[in-house]
Amino acid sequence: MPRLNLFGKSENKLRPAWQASVPDHTIGLSWSPDAKLLAAAAVSGPITIFDATTGKPAHQLKGHGFGTAAIAWQPTGNLLASVGQDNKVRLWDATTGQEAKALEAGGSWAEKAVWHPGGQLLATAAGKKVRVWTAAGDLVRELPPQAGTVMDMAWRPGTNHLTLLAYGAATTFDPTTGTEPVKMLAWKGSPLALAWSPDGSIFAHGNQDSTVHFWYYEASHDLQMWGYRTKVRELAWDPTSRYLATGGGPVVCIWDTKASSRGPEGSKPQMLDGHEPESSLTALAYQTRGFLLASAATDGQVLLFQPANTRGPQVGSFKFKEGEASVLAWSPDDKSLAAGSGAGAVAVFRAG
Repeated sequence: MPRLNLFGKSENKLRPAWQASVPDHTIGLSWSPDAKLLAAAAVSGPITIFDATTGKPAHQLKGHGFGTAAIAWQPTGNLLASVGQDNKVRLWDATTGQEAKALEAGGSWAEKAVWHPGGQLLATAAGKKVRVWTAAGDLVRELPPQAGTVMDMAWRPGTNHLTLLAYGAATTFDPTTGTEPVKMLAWKGSPLALAWSPDGSIFAHGNQDSTVHFWYYEASHDLQMWGYRTKVRELAWDPTSRYLATGGGPVVCIWDTKASSRGPEGSKPQMLDGHEPESSLTALAYQTRGFLLASAATDGQVLLFQPANTRGPQVGSFKFKEGEASVLAWSPDDKSLAAGSGAGAVAVFRAG
């Protein structure tokens, strides 16, 4: 297994552990709950489960015909869920590397898979349809078709409520009780990506029109931030639910939701640069409990920031030899950062 060659300052907090590869563009990364295994999906279909300590493949999974779109590890167990262009939801037993279930996603392709933090419910999206399953693969509920393709979805922290993002609205359901919306928050536009704050009080979505929308959920009050260079797909909340990092260009923008009594409205975000000026961010990821923020971009770089560091927020860097840096994932214990590239590289770093 080749080792990473990382050249930089001695204080670089991205310490290389190992590097491996998948057949082509790395579209998804997901850690096991105990941080001992890392799953990596190639866009063409195959999924590799690596030993997170050595980088050696533990299992090779066939994935999905015509391509895998997303993977998600069960937060409390050994199941890896995947969805893809073959209209299938697949549940894999990570202990044996065998397929445990193959389920019908309900559309011609499936693009999203999200486990409830409790690990007993899995939501999958295919086109306008969302289905919710038990960990055993039994269908709990099919939710009403949305007005457009479900672009993203997320469980509201601390609840059984699932928020769906589609054209014109963010709609929240409780799939354990029925199919009537718990709340619908309408907005005229094309949203792309959704992120709930860890305390469940605010969700944000990035949009096709190069804006970011904040919703204060209980009050149904919204704010809009603009000025981004490109459409916004990259969103990451810090563990305190105070700061939201956003992409939409080469610079990381961090909004302070407690900047004033009006939240971030009228404030200036913290701007973190370091990526090439002509690049665009592809992923952002805060530690689950820590203070480090990672960014990835089309320039092939993975940067590590400590936003509160007044002496210089950038504390680590790495650049893939080929392709964009396409995806990021922190291990559940916050000790390791995984990154994938458009050329099929997978790298793991010890961080901090």
